[in-house]
Amino acid sequence: MDNFLITFDLIGTFVFALSGATLGVRYRLDLFGVLVLSFAAATSGGIARDLLIGATPPVALANWYYLAVSCLAGLITFYRHVEIDRLRNPVQLFDAGGLALFAVTGALKALDFGLAPVSATLLGMLSGIGGGIARDVLVARTPVIFQADLYAVAALSGAAAVVVGHGLGLPLVPVVVVGVGLCFGLRYMAIRHGWRLPVAEHRES
Repeated sequence: MDNFLITFDLIGTFVFALSGATLGVRYRLDLFGVLVLSFAAATSGGIARDLLIGATPPVALANWYYLAVSCLAGLITFYRHVEIDRLRNPVQLFDAGGLALFAVTGALKALDFGLAPVSATLLGMLSGIGGGIARDVLVARTPVIFQADLYAVAALSGAAAVVVGHGLGLPLVPVVVVGVGLCFGLRYMAIRHGWRLPVAEHRES
């Protein structure tokens, strides 16, 4: 379980770092700024998760390879941003991938630390959305979670799928694949087709 979680955590770190670095390039940050945004996007959700379950010091701060992975993603994006920009909506796609991976690993780690199913689901959601919030706040952009797109709902769905599968005693790998696929699929469909949560109508008096 530990090796599996670390592997998925690092993959999620790399993908979220790409989203942070891509946004940094778009906002015309210098190399250091891009690397800072890359690291913040990649690790904020995991740090919040670890602090809440008492896994201290947070793994992203205790192990150098999290910094190395996020910096690698930042450097690749800084020097190859033209190629990355050829992807459609690169920030959103990388963000969707990181959201899915962190929601799943967050829920799994919470279960591994003995949290109840509901708590593990909520912590998985928090793990997924934390990096995106930190990334957006650092560039003074309204975080995606506060907009109407399916973001936190997608993370919550992916985490819930993992928790349910774990509770039913299903094999780990298929459960993870379903959780990641569900979260990424919902987020991708929201980006592609404009799926949104309802917004209260506001009428000027």
